Parts: sequence; structure tokens; C-alpha cells
Amino acid sequence: MAEFSQKRGKRRDDEVLGSAVDFLLANARLVLGVGGAAVLGIATLAVKRLIDRATSPRDEDEAKGDTTCLEDSWKELSLLKATPCLQPRPPPAALSQPLSPLPPSPSAPEGPADDHPQMSPPCSSPAPLCLTFQEKLLAFERDHVTIPVAHVALAKQLAGDIALELQAYLRNKFPELPFGALVPSGPLYDGLQAGLADHVRLLVPLVLEPGLWSLVPGVDTVARDPRCWAVHRTQLEFRSRGSSPWDRFLVGGYLSSRALLELLRKALATSVNWPAIGSLLGCLIRPSVASEELLLEVQHEHLELNVAVLLAVTGTNAEDRLLLAWPLEGLAGNLWLQDLYPAEAARLRALDDHDTGTRRRLLLLLCGVCHSHPALSRLGRRHLTQVVLRLGEEEVDWAEAALGERFLQALELLISGLERASLPCHFNPGVNLFSSLREEEIDDIGYALYSGLQAPEWLL
Repeated sequence: MAEFSQKRGKRRDDEVLGSAVDFLLANARLVLGVGGAAVLGIATLAVKRLIDRATSPRDEDEAKGDTTCLEDSWKELSLLKATPCLQPRPPPAALSQPLSPLPPSPSAPEGPADDHPQMSPPCSSPAPLCLTFQEKLLAFERDHVTIPVAHVALAKQLAGDIALELQAYLRNKFPELPFGALVPSGPLYDGLQAGLADHVRLLVPLVLEPGLWSLVPGVDTVARDPRCWAVHRTQLEFRSRGSSPWDRFLVGGYLSSRALLELLRKALATSVNWPAIGSLLGCLIRPSVASEELLLEVQHEHLELNVAVLLAVTGTNAEDRLLLAWPLEGLAGNLWLQDLYPAEAARLRALDDHDTGTRRRLLLLLCGVCHSHPALSRLGRRHLTQVVLRLGEEEVDWAEAALGERFLQALELLISGLERASLPCHFNPGVNLFSSLREEEIDDIGYALYSGLQAPEWLL
């Protein structure tokens, strides 16, 4: 009987406590909303269970359920911590009205609202923007490849002014030598310069008498070099040696590029008044001493420019060849290096014009990527041009949307060539452009390209 009375009294207390909880939750739902009432209800239920365990006698069934109750309490507490803090719902009449800003927290530091606005953290952050490789490649082209139009115009103006000044000097210094008009050229003039307007080619053509000179392939000379040509003096039985102003530079019956280079190098370093010319053009000009080629370093307020002065011989009998006096070694020292850049640039332009392609843009991207990479910087424009020409001849999609795919194909072609240590010249297959690379350099370049092929965005 006593046990029954105890249980009945306990039931009455539970009913009173339950009525109080129901009343509290009902009013809380009106004030705090559904979310706030749920949080308050969970907390109240947890407190009620703690009171019950503290005031009620323990029996065997309750002792067995201690572990389950404790686990339920952990779940409830974790649910309480994970429940987001919701703002009270406004009444229906105020839904169309703008919400008034919340008052600042007393613990928040005071400061100008415009400079450092206090923003409450959002309940869920938006997913990060994931760009495709194509989009990253176009962004790299915009930020690191495209040259400002003003810089291109300034570089061309400086190169043109220097060409006029140098041409006037050559005519006064060597009136007996028939030099042609100096012509600035190079990738900057063909839209193939990437990143910076920092390099211009200045051709100094030699005017040779027709019928007195002929071109001999380098493989037919003692040098056996397929890159070069020899300029042979002919008609000596009818036009004796000395009848041509260029005969003073003959070595073994051939026009020596080395002798002409030394003549022009000495003149540029000692005879030209570069400080006066630079002052007239608003820049600083000085010949490079460390470079083997004839190079002028130009420093302007807005850019730095390197002007390569190149003695050139054009092909006779309408032959489309351009030969340059280049510092070659060994038996090829007196030969002339064939420059295939004009033919390569013209072919790329023709292919792009045919299908409105992006071959030249691909070349610019490859040049920009390799120039800024420590290992890939050993790959010059000539190497990359051969790869783009080989790809460009294939009947594939060359639209802008396929630029990322063509970029990866170019990396695969370079890796394939490095595995064989062979990169044939497009217009002269007998020339291997990888022959000058050491084995260690090939390994470094190959590793960088292979890593880039696995994660191409790392190259950008």
C-alpha cells in the first residue's frame, strides 16, 4: 500500500511538472518560434531527467537503463550544439516590411560601421567556385601573355628610331659597303611575343651583286652542318677578286660571317655615340658586352627592350631564304645560319586564316608557361614552334573552346620528343633541335612536363 501511494504521488508530481513544461513550451513557441521552442524543449527535457534520477529511488530496471539514458543525453546535447540559431519569426503582417538591423553585441568592439561592418556568419557557406582548366588557361592568357597595346607601340617606335639612327651611322662610317635599309622585325611585329615587349630583331641586309654570289648548302661543305649555308664568290675569272666591296671579307672563297660580325661589333661598341642617340630618343642605349650576338640594351621609362642587330643575306635568284651572321663554333664559324622564323610565322598565319584557328595563341601560351618555369625555360620559341606547326597541320578542332585540349596535346608531343631526344625542324627535318640539350636537361624538362600533364593547372 505504501509503495502504491509513493508511485501515485510521484505520478501527480510528474503531471504537475509536465503541465508546467507544456505551458512553458506553448508560450515559448509564440515568442521564440518553432526552432527556439525546440531548443528550449530539449534543454528542459534533459534537466527533467536529471531531476528524476536525483530524486527517484534506483531499482534494477533503472540501473540497467543508466547507460541508455546517458547515451540519449549525449545525443540530445550534441543535437543541442548542432541546432542552428534561428532568428524569431516576424508576425505575418511584417513579412513585407524590411527587417531592421540587429543591435550590436555589447561585447563587440566599437568602430566605424563603414570601415569594418560586423557581419554575422552565415549558416551555410556557398560552394567554392571551381574553374575548368580551359577557363584557367584563358585567365593565364589574359594576365600573363597578352601585352598592353601601349607597350607594343612604344617598343616599335623605339626600334624604328634606333634603326634610322644606326642606318645613318653605317652609311657615314662605311660608305663603300652597300647595306640595305634596316628593318625591325620579329615576333613582336607578328603578334607572337608573349608577356613583355622586350625583344626586337633589327635586320641589316647586305646588298650583294647579282651573278657574283651563290648559296651552298652546309651539308656540302666541310662543316657538314644542315643548319647553315655558305655564300660562295663566283665569276672570279671574269670579275677578279677586289671588284666587289665584299671581297675583303672572303675566307677561302666564301663570304665570312665571322669577319663581318667582328667589324660591326667593334663599331657598335666603340664608334657609335649611344649616349647622344639615347638622349635624343628619350632612353638609355648601350651595347651588351656579355652577349655573343650583337645586342643593344634599351632602357626606357616604361619598358626595357633588347634589340638584336642581325647581319643578313637574302637568297639570290628569288630563293626564299634568310641567312644570318651568327656566332657559330668550329668549322661552321664562317657559315651563315638559315633563319626559318619568317617561314614558320607565315605558315602559322596561313593555317589560322584558313579555319580561324588558335595556333598562334597556343604558341603564345606555351611560350608564356615555359618562360616562367625554372626547368621549362630551356625550351625556346624554336622548340615550341615546331610542336605547334606539327599539331597545326592536323585536321582537328582549332576553335577557342578546344584550346585547353590542344595545349595538353602539345605537352604530350614534347614528352614524346624528349623520350627520343629528337625534335625535327618542320621545314628542315635534318635538323634536330634537341641535339643541343644535355641529358640532365632532358630529364629535368621531361619530369616537369610529365608532372604538368598530370596536373596542368600547376603550370599556370
